[in-house]
Amino acid sequence: MRPRATPALSADPRFHEIPRERVSDRVAQELLRLIATGELAPGERLPGERQLAEMMSVSRVSVRAALQQLKARGVVRAVQGGGTRVVAAVDELESSLAALVRVNPSNLRDLMELRASLEVWAARRSAERADDEHKAEIARRLAVMCDPDRPAKHKAEDDLNFHLAIAKASRSAVYLHLMSVLSDILEDMFAYHRYTLYARPDDDRLFLEDHARIAAAIDRGDAESAAEAMATHLEHVKSRYREEENTETGEAAARSA
Repeated sequence: MRPRATPALSADPRFHEIPRERVSDRVAQELLRLIATGELAPGERLPGERQLAEMMSVSRVSVRAALQQLKARGVVRAVQGGGTRVVAAVDELESSLAALVRVNPSNLRDLMELRASLEVWAARRSAERADDEHKAEIARRLAVMCDPDRPAKHKAEDDLNFHLAIAKASRSAVYLHLMSVLSDILEDMFAYHRYTLYARPDDDRLFLEDHARIAAAIDRGDAESAAEAMATHLEHVKSRYREEENTETGEAAARSA
């Protein structure tokens, strides 16, 4: 008896050939995993293509293709001057918030008030939960800010990175998601703080002293001191908002007189 012929696999439409996965796809998946777990925080600048290629043992071509995928999905974006920053998924809430602030600057003050409450909580939580790696990252971000040779154009970026390091140290997926939603507007806010509200050399020293106290309290694991230091720092910022608002009110009254 002749053996029964085995039907060709292609005859069953339920099964398809599995395509070989490109290296760039695997790189993109790994970067997405790091973003999803909070190891790469919203607002954080990625290492350069060459560094990523070396650390991940792949070619720069694969890294470049992976980054293009993530840019197309709105997960990362190119930043002025070179490099790539994590922004996570850009949704309608972020766009609406940005529009509110741009239409009426007073909304930025409201956002500052809300941010103050959130960041005091984050500082306390970070002091309670930060491990040695988180503490080292906060210390590194502080050292960059304190570098006297650091160009002034990086002040806002360095300030934001310090606060993002605290967010990561909080180990809160919810808080990191909120930072993701606010990422774009936070960049604008920090730029406004460091180049408009607090633009004098004395202001820079005040910011560095505030940040040093926050970092030291988190490093000691002193939750209440960390929360108090953050509250003091943000009260400095809010006071400048109030000064600006009073100035604007006075100027408006003078014009209408």
